[in-house]
Amino acid sequence: MNPENLIVLLYVLVLASFIGFELIAKIPPTLHTPLMSGSNAISGITIVGAIVASGPDVWSTSKVLGIAALFLATLNVVGGYAVTDRMLQMFKKKK
Repeated sequence: MNPENLIVLLYVLVLASFIGFELIAKIPPTLHTPLMSGSNAISGITIVGAIVASGPDVWSTSKVLGIAALFLATLNVVGGYAVTDRMLQMFKKKK
């Protein structure tokens, strides 16, 4: 990979991070639960991609990165559902 491509990729990463932070900061608290559910769905897609990346190939860099992505995406999905469940429990009436 040449340095020009690396600079462009770094620029896109920084710009996407900044825009994502600004968008999430402006979300009202009542919309966090639906947003979390959408984020879990996207992480589910990431899990499928990570399974493909960590396929039956011999041990390589892409396999190691795929396994790491699989672990982190699964952790994100499980944590997201736990937080969403906790938030929904707060809206239930107590008996």
